[in-house]
Amino acid sequence: MTSVESVFREEHGRLLAALVHRFGDLDLAEDVTADAFAAALQRWPVDGVPDRPGAWLLTTARRRAVDRLRRDRVHATRLAVLQAESERAAVPGPDTDSGGLPDDRLALFFTCAHPALSADDRIALILRCLAGLSTDEVARAFLVSSTTMAQRIVRAKKKIRVARIPFRVPEPDALHERLPVVLAALYSIFTEGYAASSGADLQRVDLAEEAIRLARVLHALMPTHREVTGLLALLLLVHARRDARVDATGAMVLLDDQDRSLWDRTMIDEGRDLVVTALTGGLPGSYAVQAAIAAVHDEATGTDDTDWRQIIALYDVLLALTPSPVVALNRAVAVAMCDGPAAGLALVDGLADDPRLRDHHPYEMVRAELLRRLGRSAEAVVHFRRAAALAGTDPEQRLLRRRIDELHRR
Repeated sequence: MTSVESVFREEHGRLLAALVHRFGDLDLAEDVTADAFAAALQRWPVDGVPDRPGAWLLTTARRRAVDRLRRDRVHATRLAVLQAESERAAVPGPDTDSGGLPDDRLALFFTCAHPALSADDRIALILRCLAGLSTDEVARAFLVSSTTMAQRIVRAKKKIRVARIPFRVPEPDALHERLPVVLAALYSIFTEGYAASSGADLQRVDLAEEAIRLARVLHALMPTHREVTGLLALLLLVHARRDARVDATGAMVLLDDQDRSLWDRTMIDEGRDLVVTALTGGLPGSYAVQAAIAAVHDEATGTDDTDWRQIIALYDVLLALTPSPVVALNRAVAVAMCDGPAAGLALVDGLADDPRLRDHHPYEMVRAELLRRLGRSAEAVVHFRRAAALAGTDPEQRLLRRRIDELHRR
């Protein structure tokens, strides 16, 4: 039977998007969305899950919103002013509400990517409010603390309220201005789906597939935009490995050890074709370069015949485009595969003082793996334990405990 939790994961973003689109007020939409799910928790165990749970939630939330507006005249007046300002500013035409975007949720992503907010605040707002990610999950995407992220989201919502920023889809010629924020949000949604922050499962496949769906919608809308193409290619090439990333015991399987016969070759072929398009016609963007790295991995039959030199060169390009300690860490892994674990460890050690990696458990995992390969077992155990203290999912914990047990038996 469908659970409230599974419906929440599937419907939360769509429900919130529909309510913001209807009432033009994010705080109100969040409140009545929470009210609707609370009602579902009370009613569904008794009455059963309705045939159309999304429609039930939307009807319930709309009724709660209308009740609130009737009771709160100040709120209703402010909302009426915002809606009037939005209508005056809107360009008349047959597709005014959606701005030509064929998906309501994607349209609201562009709506929240308002240039009056900083880029990071826009992305955080989309992830927290529209994608349904928790504050902890959004904080992980930005490599900051949950407290810092909570403050950032509150600040963004306050600015929207104080500055009376209307929730309306931008005109078609303004979509490109807001596109980088939307792409970054889709990539962050996919990343949380591919490697969950916490829980019993390594992956949230539904979240990853929703990011791919929205990326496909965006690609259909902007088929010649190379970074849109690059992002879709990247998501497909990475998601193609999903079935090989956890073993029969539920433990995480690292790329080196994956059964590549389980990889989705149809998805890989589609991604490779898109990479070619994304890399053609001038300097590549960051998503295209990341997709090219993923394609090199997917084309190899195993670790030994992977073109690590090409991967290192691509990471050099990526570092020039988007300097990041995570990119530098991934490059260090490639160097280790190409030139040996000592060479990789030297690069990893050079990142030790970066505060953005302080609570980033993959950093500790990489360091531990390289120490293990160098035979420095006692040091490796220390870093595997640090990684285990930071890792949030059960499959990661199982892998790390297995590594620690193996080293103790030596």
